[in-house]
Amino acid sequence: MSKIESSFDKALAKLVQFKNAVKVRLCSVWQKQSPRFDALKRLDYPTVKSFVLQFKWRILLVLVVLYAGSKVYDYFFPASEKAGGPITVTSVVVEKKDIPLIIEATGTIVSNSIVDIRPMVTNTVAKVEVKDGQEVKAGDLLFTLDDRNDKANYEKLKALADDAQKQYLRAKELVAKNFISKAGLETSLANAKSAQAAARAAEVQLSFDYIRSPINGRAGIVNVFPGSLVQASNIVSTATSSTATSSVGSMVTITQLNPINVQFVIPEKDIPIMLENQLDGEAMTVKVVVGESGKKTYEGKVLVIDNQVDPSIAAVRVKAQIPNDDKTLLPGQFARVSLVANTLKDALAVPSQAVIINARGKMVYVIDKDGKAVSKPIKVVYEYQGLTVITGIEPGDRVVVEGKQNLRPGSKVREAKSPTPANTSGAPAPASSTATEKK
Repeated sequence: MSKIESSFDKALAKLVQFKNAVKVRLCSVWQKQSPRFDALKRLDYPTVKSFVLQFKWRILLVLVVLYAGSKVYDYFFPASEKAGGPITVTSVVVEKKDIPLIIEATGTIVSNSIVDIRPMVTNTVAKVEVKDGQEVKAGDLLFTLDDRNDKANYEKLKALADDAQKQYLRAKELVAKNFISKAGLETSLANAKSAQAAARAAEVQLSFDYIRSPINGRAGIVNVFPGSLVQASNIVSTATSSTATSSVGSMVTITQLNPINVQFVIPEKDIPIMLENQLDGEAMTVKVVVGESGKKTYEGKVLVIDNQVDPSIAAVRVKAQIPNDDKTLLPGQFARVSLVANTLKDALAVPSQAVIINARGKMVYVIDKDGKAVSKPIKVVYEYQGLTVITGIEPGDRVVVEGKQNLRPGSKVREAKSPTPANTSGAPAPASSTATEKK
């Protein structure tokens, strides 16, 4: 215990010695510098004026050097690189616009009308009037079957019908002269009507030997030839090649190509948007691109939305009609469809890259009138191809697009270029575009 007390006393003695040495040193410095302070106290206006006039050019030169040095420093070390300097950003001015609500889908080109030509009777093909790929009109003769038997039967029954009609007319004259009874007249009338009905039935049977096109369209590949036996059944003919034997279900298929339809499916979540537009009486428009090249876009109108949802895919079928004047579209082709389901009126849209997602939700930086960044929480209504419709801001706000990663609320900003209106002209329009909320 005595050793610890002895060490403490020694340390305390050294601290006192150091304190006394500092006091002595400060006193000596004060004694040396005090005459100079006394000289400053004796300075007056004439002395200062005399000094300035004597060394005015030297003083002016020092001031010029100091000013030039400050400018050079600002040039090589701009304010933006110093702590607290403004941050360079790019912004857009938000304006109200009508934004089309676009839903994208994939579909298939289908014919507006397609007919498989099949025989109504069992007979032999006498003549083929149509060629492969020929354009035909409704009523054009396609095939002629062997009509000899049917024609003879029709002529026979037609003659009997004419004779029965004459017998009826003769009976009317005889009744007027009371040569026959009224019962005999009625029997003659019944015989005439029966004969005429039999003649009309024979005429219908004869018409089956002349197969005509029921629609306007293009004929496909003809599957029968003169002399082929056709039957009133699903299987019309059988073709044999060097590798296989196949049965064909129709004599020829007539397909209407202009106009033509496109059929696609729309997710269940987008059905209310389409139905709302349909209730307003407005025909929804579509833009269709066929093939990988996408050189041409076809525009058309929605014909029908199916009356039920397919539960296996949670989607509804939609059919639209598009023009096909050059007849380059064929049924079965793959198509990409952009459906304008609705229009958001007076919407506020910004580039999608302006939207910031963090733990608190979605927000954007808006530049206030003092040139400072202000964070505003937003709600995304619709997003499509780099364009996002949002709520939570006002028309005319300047929204930061580039440089937002360096911003904090209250940060000073400097515009890299003049702010321009947000490009909301369009989206169209693919990533599946979705309306997260109807405005």
